[in-house]
Amino acid sequence: MSRVQADFPFFAVLTTDFDYPLPPELIASQPLADRAGSRMLVVHRDRGVIEHRQFRDLPEFIRSDDLLVLNNTRVVPARFFSDDGTREVLRVEPLTPTLWRCMVKPGKRFKLGHTVRIGGCTGTVQEILDNGDRVIEWDQIVDETKYGHLALPHYMNRDDQPSDRERYQTVYAKTAGAIAAPTAGLHFTPELLAALPHAFVTLHVGVGTFQPVKVEKIEEHQMHAESYFVTQETAEAVAKASRVIAVGTTAMRTLETVARDHGHVVAASGSTDIFIYPGYEFRAAGALLTNFHLPKSTLMMLVSAFATKELIMQAYEEAIRERYRFFSYGDCMLIL
Repeated sequence: MSRVQADFPFFAVLTTDFDYPLPPELIASQPLADRAGSRMLVVHRDRGVIEHRQFRDLPEFIRSDDLLVLNNTRVVPARFFSDDGTREVLRVEPLTPTLWRCMVKPGKRFKLGHTVRIGGCTGTVQEILDNGDRVIEWDQIVDETKYGHLALPHYMNRDDQPSDRERYQTVYAKTAGAIAAPTAGLHFTPELLAALPHAFVTLHVGVGTFQPVKVEKIEEHQMHAESYFVTQETAEAVAKASRVIAVGTTAMRTLETVARDHGHVVAASGSTDIFIYPGYEFRAAGALLTNFHLPKSTLMMLVSAFATKELIMQAYEEAIRERYRFFSYGDCMLIL
């Protein structure tokens, strides 16, 4: 699939342009007890105005002919530890139920032909890929429910807890396959969602979501690929809506991929490595609900493309000054 950079002219944009200082105590390592209890910073692009609200105020900004589009992927427990506790396996992609593409630690203990035991199952390293991932074949199916852990983002600085099994999952999660949660959706309760016009797409969020951009010029960054699916029902709902509000960057990337490839949102499935940064012309979404993102990340670049880098940086400065909670379990931002 062609990369999105071909869709608009190249110009010098540096990764450091999307950096900002964040006090570590503002990183939310635990969720609020109340899903809908988060604060919501509202950014009005047309007026350059920022206001401070609560997530429960969201219905005030939704018109009857709007449509929220949410990502209904379900997070799977993809992190495993060896029976002797010395090795770690993160399943990046199940090629078959017993053949996995994985990230591993420590790499020196996963040489070609080496074995690892998890839950009494034996896995053998069959291939070492160019990026360091391993292809591991298991002699039987590993019980992920019993031995798998959620791969919580590194910035939480903790292992998963039993409560995360429910809380690090949207209330509408349906299609299993994600390593990370589509975190903008974590704020919704069933009651709040039912009161708003909505439809679903699926994009299985991968580990690449948290990979840093290591190049100086952002157009040189190679995006990771993620699989997506858009139903006919959702495509028809999008066509009827006067304004589409993407809930999360993953829903945004799905909608924009399909609109880019087909001219408008249609029923489609495939893999996307779309990279959205300033200069991109949005085709499908007219508003975005999203959490606060890591400095110098592709997600910071996406929201900066949607609302201009200057306005986003101003909003982040204000959020820090007002002590908002950041990242996956943190507060959210509505960009109108």
